[in-house]
Amino acid sequence: MESQLSLGKQWLEQLLDSMGLAAKVTTEGFETVTTDSNSNWLNIDGSNLTSEQKEQLIGNKGQSIDAIQYLANTILNLEADPEAQSSFTVEFDGYRFERYQELAVLTEEAIAKVRETGEDVEIPGLSSAERKQIHSSLEEIEDLSSESRGQEPDRRLILRSQ
Repeated sequence: MESQLSLGKQWLEQLLDSMGLAAKVTTEGFETVTTDSNSNWLNIDGSNLTSEQKEQLIGNKGQSIDAIQYLANTILNLEADPEAQSSFTVEFDGYRFERYQELAVLTEEAIAKVRETGEDVEIPGLSSAERKQIHSSLEEIEDLSSESRGQEPDRRLILRSQ
């Protein structure tokens, strides 16, 4: 049986081909960047893509790459047993890596502000995957909690003291 990572690579290459994008997929990751150590990284090599194709692949505020990542996680785990399911991170042109670093700084700033003021801090403009990443990174912090409020596309992450 093929590994989930191999299946993910094959699925993403087929998707890119269907989109008319001549891009290869590698599976080397940036696992040290994420809080999810079980995440499989699918890296799109955009060296053969035009700047317009690259912009299309990332989309406005990362919406396209987030949608591709959502599809990968949904489709590739659809028929897998719960214990065999995997998490997939789709990276392209350093976008996800840079965004994870930005979110880490944003989260640290929000933590400092909550601890300093004792007031809730709202972080707007995050995708559902980004909110999940921040929620996960805060699970180990005992004096803080987080929740998501609102409806898409205006859903916000709220960070508060416990």
